[in-house]
Amino acid sequence: MSDAADADEPTGDDAKTERERIRERKRRELEARLGDGEAVDGSAGPDAGDDRGAAAPSEPIHVNGTDELRRAVDEHDVVLVDCYADWCGPCQMMEPAIEALAAETDAAVAKVDVDANQAVAQQLGARSIPTLVLYADGEAVDRFVGAQDRATLESAIAEHAA
Repeated sequence: MSDAADADEPTGDDAKTERERIRERKRRELEARLGDGEAVDGSAGPDAGDDRGAAAPSEPIHVNGTDELRRAVDEHDVVLVDCYADWCGPCQMMEPAIEALAAETDAAVAKVDVDANQAVAQQLGARSIPTLVLYADGEAVDRFVGAQDRATLESAIAEHAA
């Protein structure tokens, strides 16, 4: 490996700085929500009667069927749907980024095993994997085919998160 390649890899300090940036952003968002009279769980405030906007889970949601997919999309403002297969190398490469996005962003992350859920994969138009579909307010707003870097997905989520 060359010295130039080593210089492009993030160091432990860069990863720590990224985590701190995300934590600070989440803290500011939480303070803003609390300042508007909304409870941390979203139960109070102007949208209290609306199911949409439920707090995004910190782990991916495994979807088994079109009804579960529709429920996940309806319950959350922003949902990143990951169509994957266990045998897919690029899907395996993306797994740490997908889990980090679930834990560190405002989006819910739904995972669809295309082998076990062919009808859902067909509904999503997943003709190759990985295919990622981003939903905002119940509508598909973006699609990514093939392995994507975390920053690209994080940026797309941030663009549609309110």
